[in-house]
Amino acid sequence: MGKVILTGDRPTGKLHLGHYVGSLHNRVKLQEDPNNQMFIMIADQQGLTDNAENPKKIQESLFEVGLDYLAVGLDPRKSTIFIQSQIPQLPELTVYYLNLVTVARLERNPTVKSEIKEKGFEKSLPAGFLVYPVSQAADITAFKATHVPVGDDQKPMLEQTREIVRDFNRIYDTEALVKPELMLPPKGQGRLVGIDGRGKMSKSLNNGIYLSDSADEVEKKVMKMYTDPNHIRVEDPGQVEGNVVFTYLDIFDPDKEKVAELKEHYQRGGLGDVKIKRYLVDVLQNVLEPIRTRRAEYEEDKGYVLDMLKQGSEEAERVAARTLDEVKSAMGINYF
Repeated sequence: MGKVILTGDRPTGKLHLGHYVGSLHNRVKLQEDPNNQMFIMIADQQGLTDNAENPKKIQESLFEVGLDYLAVGLDPRKSTIFIQSQIPQLPELTVYYLNLVTVARLERNPTVKSEIKEKGFEKSLPAGFLVYPVSQAADITAFKATHVPVGDDQKPMLEQTREIVRDFNRIYDTEALVKPELMLPPKGQGRLVGIDGRGKMSKSLNNGIYLSDSADEVEKKVMKMYTDPNHIRVEDPGQVEGNVVFTYLDIFDPDKEKVAELKEHYQRGGLGDVKIKRYLVDVLQNVLEPIRTRRAEYEEDKGYVLDMLKQGSEEAERVAARTLDEVKSAMGINYF
């Protein structure tokens, strides 16, 4: 039996190599399996939970994310790509699920707790941000997703959804909702460290290489990459552990024998940082050039991108409407 998969991104800026490694590359593979039914959501409502005073950021980023999706090879003929805010059934489901969750339970969610601290919401927490795990449960269950690709830090969010499904089905004596399974990324496809080596690649840390970056921009960023601070002279032995250049080569260079040779040479000395950075530039250009080319082509036809998102949203709404009808029937509130 095939999988129903829900995944997506918040539209808070263009997508970068971290997104590509962590999810986009795998989504393209998943959509090629004819047994899989893929729903890919641009989560603009969730993006507004911490950007309510800057809606323009969400509006402008939405089109950019759509471009990035098409550029990496996501195909609207194989995946339903849609906009969260265009599916009115999702907030209605959220309202019903909120009655099954306590505030204390939401406050204990470790992912929410860490993000509250990260965003400085300790003294003034938007209610919408606190309850967004319930909104995520609505997103997942509306499409009867059987599998949700998430990283380790998102496990508590999926567990919240599973609790809501369990309680709803028990209370209303139904099987209307499907309990989703965790889908961890393939080995080696976790979080990508930023070019500064200070943590994950992120927009807020300004340490990313974007799918839309020009060849010159990619080269400049690679040349700034964190390597081994003790590798001062070319002849000095260097360290590959924690060296961002080698981290990227391990991920993006298909020639693993070549990478092993470079590591051995760097560790014994005689291989300079500039040389390995220039090698990495070539590797990344090979990955990004076809993506850049497709992105530029789609960018010339904004109408096509918007129409793709409109059609995907209409299809997603039809699916969500069927689920909402089942939910309301189970609750006994389909009065007419």
